[in-house]
Amino acid sequence: MIIDQHRKFSPINILWVCIMGTLLCLGAFLHLPDELKPLLLEPAVDNLFNIRLGNGVSAQSNVLTTLVLTLLQAFLLNKIINHFNFLGKSTFLTALLFMTLVSVFIPFLVLSPTLICNFITIWMIGKLFNIYKQTDVKTLMFDLGMIVALGSLIYFPFIVMLILLWIALILFRPFIWREWVTPILGFGLVYFLLGVVYYWIDRYDDFLAIFKPLANPLPLELTVDYGDYFVVFPIGIALILFLLVLKEQYFRSIVHLRKSFQLLFYMLLLIIGSYYLNERNTINHFLLCVPPLAIYLAYYFAYSKIKWLYESVYIVIVASIIYFQFI
Repeated sequence: MIIDQHRKFSPINILWVCIMGTLLCLGAFLHLPDELKPLLLEPAVDNLFNIRLGNGVSAQSNVLTTLVLTLLQAFLLNKIINHFNFLGKSTFLTALLFMTLVSVFIPFLVLSPTLICNFITIWMIGKLFNIYKQTDVKTLMFDLGMIVALGSLIYFPFIVMLILLWIALILFRPFIWREWVTPILGFGLVYFLLGVVYYWIDRYDDFLAIFKPLANPLPLELTVDYGDYFVVFPIGIALILFLLVLKEQYFRSIVHLRKSFQLLFYMLLLIIGSYYLNERNTINHFLLCVPPLAIYLAYYFAYSKIKWLYESVYIVIVASIIYFQFI
């Protein structure tokens, strides 16, 4: 079956992940307008440098490009999880679950700033997991501060990941004040250089406008079709099953793994909480939740012992995604 096959670290699973990813994005090809004009960068960069990425790309090419990018992200994340031995052995479960989750909503299957930002999210996850093994992380934290700043220039709500850097220090390190300051220095350096450019061309007011989303009111609603709630339901069941498996395995796991799961939880909270910074109030914002959720679900499918249950849960998830895409 599907899950048992991807529990193996076999090269053939690269092909299977690609096939599943293609299958799960077919519905997007049937529901696209004739033309899509994706916005891939925040105005902070787009307006300044006149970068119009994605313009002139047909709707079909848009989805195909998205499929290729998400496959790259899936295999990158899978490599990180295998490197840190999160699942006890090397598998392709993380890649499979990543491709499954990015197909949950059709808006996830087109080019967007959050899609591009997920490359940075995965890059950050690898670096954050590595903090635990480092003796001196000041340089690493400086780099992470710069990475968060770059991510926020692609998609402004990513700025909340700066808080995640301090949470990582709390979880993985004793308190050393220099390590807490260096992320701010790295983050500030990027925005300082950007501010200099804006000031140089006499557009400093436009630079200050970058931070206007910080004053946004809390959104009162999210526009989602009722069918979208149903497609999330099986994933919610899988997450409950993950918690049950984690309860059994948690104290048997090494300290690094336990702290990493806590870090991923705080990442999810920050992503959900930063929705109010999303000026367009689109569901694409929650594409940032896919990497940590894919790791959680991969852990469940790796350690679950009831074959008929975990295979059935995955089949129901896939079937619901395909059903609601095509109706």
